[in-house]
Amino acid sequence: MKFLDQAKVYIKSGDGGAGSVSFRREKFIEFGGPDGGDGGRGGDVWIEAVDGLNTLIDYRYQQHFRAKTGMHGMGRNMAGGKGADVILKVPAGTQVYEEDNETLIADLTEVGQRFKIAEGGNGGFGNTHFKTSTNQAPRRANPGLPGQEMTIWLRLKLIADAGIVGLPNAGKSTFLASVTAAKPKIADYPFTTLHPGLGVARVDAREFVIADIPGLIEGAHEGVGIGDRFLGHVERTRVLLHLVSAQEESPAKAYKTVRGELEAYGHGLDEKPEVVVLSQVDTLDADARKKKVASLKRAAGHAPLLMSAVTREGVEEVLRALMVHVEDARRAEEPPAPDDRWSL
Repeated sequence: MKFLDQAKVYIKSGDGGAGSVSFRREKFIEFGGPDGGDGGRGGDVWIEAVDGLNTLIDYRYQQHFRAKTGMHGMGRNMAGGKGADVILKVPAGTQVYEEDNETLIADLTEVGQRFKIAEGGNGGFGNTHFKTSTNQAPRRANPGLPGQEMTIWLRLKLIADAGIVGLPNAGKSTFLASVTAAKPKIADYPFTTLHPGLGVARVDAREFVIADIPGLIEGAHEGVGIGDRFLGHVERTRVLLHLVSAQEESPAKAYKTVRGELEAYGHGLDEKPEVVVLSQVDTLDADARKKKVASLKRAAGHAPLLMSAVTREGVEEVLRALMVHVEDARRAEEPPAPDDRWSL
């Protein structure tokens, strides 16, 4: 399945049904009077977060969604039925924006959340409503109100516990493939990863979700390389795993480059807890390893963890370090326990 994290969609709720102009015609009733029913309400347009989706690819092939018009009213005071609703099913983590792609309408972060984007038009009144003492046989009825129509943007931000950031070829995809069942493309050239990937990691009988995004380079916030458009997928994470390749000539410079892009992007990414790791250490001898660790320590302000996803050296330590931050954040998000002191 292809990955698509942004889609432009046209929606229209249903028009209301028209009211009816009708009169009673029954034997032995000389002046039956009006009995036109009201029109039915038009269908609504809803958006709902469902389980089992992690892409907006369905909205590449269909961009127009229209709810049904309400049924027209009929004689004998029979009101028209409501038009059928339209439900746009999206992955959890989807945001809905207005046509300007800046004004947020809804943010669906949990499976089962629903939001009404466009409300159907009201049905028109039948001629029964227009009967007065001076007009016993009104021959007018209201048409239904038109539905709402608009163009919206759907933007997906993956929901994960930990996000991996780093320069291209820092070993992000190799690490994801090593600790989860995900199968990202792995090669020895930059920008092998073109789309974000998700995987579930397990350590000490506990699980958390990891998101991998394409590598950042200097100037990514200005669109250099793939740019920073995929950084939105780590906005919701609880901790960042910052991988710095041991093959970098200057690990300190590589670290500062990525940190600079995170700060330029904003949205609180540079304030998230961070686990700094010197990756691909299996390619270094003891002396080179010592020098690279010292360089990265000066830049990060603390000693980095060492890891090789190929030989599995240090992998468990990295997962445990991430799990500490994930569990701290989960505990902070839990609602406080109820106070039972005054309960009967």
